[in-house]
This record gives sequence, structure tokens and C-alpha cells, in this order.
Amino acid sequence: MSDFEWIAVAFVATFLLGMLIGPAVIKVATKLKAKQTILGYVEQHSLKTGTPTFGGLIFLLPFVVVSAVLGGFEYSITRMAIVVTLAYGLIGFLDDFLKVRFKENKGLKAYQKIIFQTGVAVFIAYFSFKNPFIGGSIALNFGLGELNLGYFYIPFAVLVYIAMSNAVNLTDGLDGLAGTTTAVYIVSFMAITLVSYLDALEYGKTQYSKELLSLMLTSASLVGGVVAFLWFNSHKAKIFMGDTGSLALGAYAGAQALFIKNPLVSVLVGIMPVISCISVIVQVASFKLRGKRVLLMAPLHHHLELKGLNESKIVAFYGIITLIAGVVSLLII
Repeated sequence: MSDFEWIAVAFVATFLLGMLIGPAVIKVATKLKAKQTILGYVEQHSLKTGTPTFGGLIFLLPFVVVSAVLGGFEYSITRMAIVVTLAYGLIGFLDDFLKVRFKENKGLKAYQKIIFQTGVAVFIAYFSFKNPFIGGSIALNFGLGELNLGYFYIPFAVLVYIAMSNAVNLTDGLDGLAGTTTAVYIVSFMAITLVSYLDALEYGKTQYSKELLSLMLTSASLVGGVVAFLWFNSHKAKIFMGDTGSLALGAYAGAQALFIKNPLVSVLVGIMPVISCISVIVQVASFKLRGKRVLLMAPLHHHLELKGLNESKIVAFYGIITLIAGVVSLLII
């Protein structure tokens, strides 16, 4: 088979594996009473209390298995992408476990999350900086070449990981929202990676092209698993991804952008998670400074929900906007 046929195989394999283990994960989570406690102020979601969590396992487990079987660990870029995804997934798993254990929507404290996330991010950022295929440069786009950040690349990369993982985490508030938005984001970056891959082939960078091809294959693996998860998570959700899934997806999204030297474009492609973050910041700042709220509820998707849009409509809007942003990003690079 051709290289691109293997990418299709990766997608189908993780989808089928996710569909296979999905019911088992739901059954086990339900049996162990691993149920999500909904925040009290989100009254419109009160009926969702008791829905099992840890759904991120539905796509993370197939993602690792298929990536390993298809040789993802043989390439340095892909290996680091898998490691940072699993590490952030483990942080999320611990957070979910504490929420379930104490039956409230309070897991790890904010500072504990940041410490763990920063530790993992520094580790991956350092090895990325030392990697000959990544280094300390980022693309400026618009034909402006690259900017070499030197050792400043490390704190910059750390910021990207923390910001992206928490942005996806904030977006995970409606059935299918974070999964759909991130899946479209990853596919968009697969297209951007394809451009870099073709450039590498044209300039005879054989080993680099293999690294990029492996990254596309692994991305397809993750998307296939997420699509399987959405089968069970679309409205009305049978299971939530939890922080296990959202932090892992955000970490992979950050790695994908950094490893092909296009982190600035991630702000555009990830416009909806970015807006989720901004909406929370604006809401909190406005209330503290003016005593007034800008939105009915933050993040933005809850505001839209209270304005009368149903969950499926909001998910569709987020997915469509992300897709358009992805197409625009291709024009920019």
C-alpha cells in the first residue's frame, strides 16, 4: 500500500477499535460509579449529572495501540507527540479520578494542574528544541520565513502546551463539542503538515519527510478514535471525555502545531477554544472590575445555549468555523 493508504488504515483501525471498546468503557465506568458531577450553576445541564466520565480512554487507548503497531514510536517527532498526549491524559485522569472519588466537580487544584502541566511541557519542549527536525524556529507565515527563538523557544512551547490544553478543556462543556472541534483542528493541521511534507520531498529532505508522514499517520489515528468517541458522546451523551480526554487532545493539538513549526497558525485554526478562553477571561475581569457580566454565562458555548441555541446547533457552528479557519490557514502558509 502507498503511504497515504496507510494513513487511511490508521484512521479506520482506531475508529473500529474505539467502537469496539466504547461500550466496555461505558459499562465499566458505570459499574464503578465513575459519574460526572455537574457544576451547580450550570442548571440547564442538571439532567446530565450521573453520566459516566473517563470517555477519553475510548480514543486514547486505540490511538496508542494503532500508532505503536504502525511504527509511530520509531520517529522522534511522533514519539514526542504521543508521550506529551499520554502525559497530559494522565494528568486529566488523575483529576477525573479525584472528582469521582469525592463525588464533586473539584479534582486537582488549579496550581497542582499547572505544576504538572508545566513539568511535562518543559520536558517535551527541551527535547523538541534539541531535535534536529524542530529546533528553536517558528514560521512567521505570509512568506516572512522563520524566526529563531533560541532558548526562548522552551518557555514559548510551554506556554503553547498549557494554553492549548486548557483551552480545549474549557471547550469541553457540551455533548460532542470538544471532540468535534478538536477533530477538525487536527485534520486541518494534517493538511498543513502535508504541505510541509511535499516541500521536504521537493528539497530532498528524505528523513524529515518520513517524520512528517509519521506525524500525519498518528494524527489520523487520533482522529479515528475521536470520531468513534463522538459516536457515544454526541447529544445525548452516553459518556463524557473528562479531563482525561480534553487535556490529552489539547496537548496533541499543541504538539502538532509546534512540531511543524506553525504554532502561530494554531491561534487561527483553534479559534473556538481560543474564544472559549477569552470569553472566560473577559467575563471574570468584567465582573471583578465593573460588577457586571458580559455574557449570560461563560464560556461562550453556555451563553449561546442560554440564548436559545440547542447543543447540536452550537457543536455544528463550532465545527464549521474551525473548518473555515483551517482552510484560511492553508492560504496563509
